[in-house]
Amino acid sequence: MDGIPEQELPYDVFAKACPSRGTLEHVTGRWGALTLGALHEGSLRFNALRRRVDGVSEKMLSQTLQALERDGLVHREAQPTNPPRVDYELTPFGHEVAERLLGLIHLVEGRMDDVLAARTRYDETRGGR
Repeated sequence: MDGIPEQELPYDVFAKACPSRGTLEHVTGRWGALTLGALHEGSLRFNALRRRVDGVSEKMLSQTLQALERDGLVHREAQPTNPPRVDYELTPFGHEVAERLLGLIHLVEGRMDDVLAARTRYDETRGGR
């Protein structure tokens, strides 16, 4: 791009080619946000994390953890035991992101009565769903 090294360009999530867009997708996707929120509570093993993030499949949780680990948000610690023990925890960056996500989660949870009322009004004016 005009001879400027990519590392020197400012990151802009609204630009199609910006690498921050992929990280934002990993963080704000359904399973990414829930996984980060669950790990904010502390280190968890895979199955405990899967139970905490109710509804996630083993495959989706594995893919989510790999993406979050690759982005530097999650640390995977494999213990050389038999059977192998793998723990997942947030990195400092992961904690920072999770704090912000939890603020949003708590805001939404606290306003669900308003959301449900809005849905009802919407459905009534649109002929229901």
